[in-house]
Amino acid sequence: MADRLMLLDSASLYFRAFYGVPDTVRAPDGRPVNAVRGFLDIIAKLVTLYEPTHLVACWDDDWRPQWRVDLIPTYKTHRVAEVVAGGPDVEEVPDPLEIQIPVIREALAAAGIVIVGAAEHEADDVIGTLATTADMPVDVVTGDRDLFQLIDDDRVVRVVYTARGMSNLEVLTDESVVAKYGVLPSQYADFATLRGDSSDGLPGVAGIGEKTAAGLLAAHGDLDGILAAADAGDGMSAGVRAKLYAGRPYLAVAPTVVAVVRDLDLPAVDARLHPLTDDQKTDAAALAETWGLGTSMTRLVEALDQIG
Repeated sequence: MADRLMLLDSASLYFRAFYGVPDTVRAPDGRPVNAVRGFLDIIAKLVTLYEPTHLVACWDDDWRPQWRVDLIPTYKTHRVAEVVAGGPDVEEVPDPLEIQIPVIREALAAAGIVIVGAAEHEADDVIGTLATTADMPVDVVTGDRDLFQLIDDDRVVRVVYTARGMSNLEVLTDESVVAKYGVLPSQYADFATLRGDSSDGLPGVAGIGEKTAAGLLAAHGDLDGILAAADAGDGMSAGVRAKLYAGRPYLAVAPTVVAVVRDLDLPAVDARLHPLTDDQKTDAAALAETWGLGTSMTRLVEALDQIG
């Protein structure tokens, strides 16, 4: 089997699991484990479908880094449950999900799946760094459009997009992004900057939507080219130029917020997947019994058994 790295946008997936599996799924002590079971089922399905040889569960060590907030104060503001002075703000996470996250980490460890995060950075940045430095094809699994900027046919970096559900996964390539948005993946960060994204608290340039943003990028290549053309009064209407001028303060900082970091100093990890040893299977089974993970852990162990 040829080497292939799979990078999981972990929070995106365990949120999906939490809302996709009934909260009546509980451990023997009554704690909900719907997100745990759903997440394990997701991984088992992904490993079976796409046959990665290496896998990393990428983690939000800081879901809302202060350096991004300093540049755009509205960044993810609507998801803040509690502001923490001198530390990561507390994200608004449903209590029944919050109490499952330690169990998710324990279950991943039992399955031999490594978790990687980075201080003051989001999982997106971990994914960006690992995808950029990988010496093998990469599948990024996410429901987050921001990561489309990493797609690169030349380096065989794809996105397995989960937004339509685990029964309707889309494998996105350069061609897919062009078909959806009219821009190349290498232009996607500039496209998102111009358009904005209310789900992340990014206002965009007022009056410039997806169609106009795509047209500007088709004509001028990137954001720098667009602004240079605006300065020269070339290749756009006076109305669009005026909107870009009004958005200059935002455009001076937003690209840094939107761009995924690709050069983090991450710890070296062994991400290669292996069938579990008998002892590991015994430990995984004990954990499954403790938390009522049942067939979900079994399916993941069986998926790992198929790895050659």
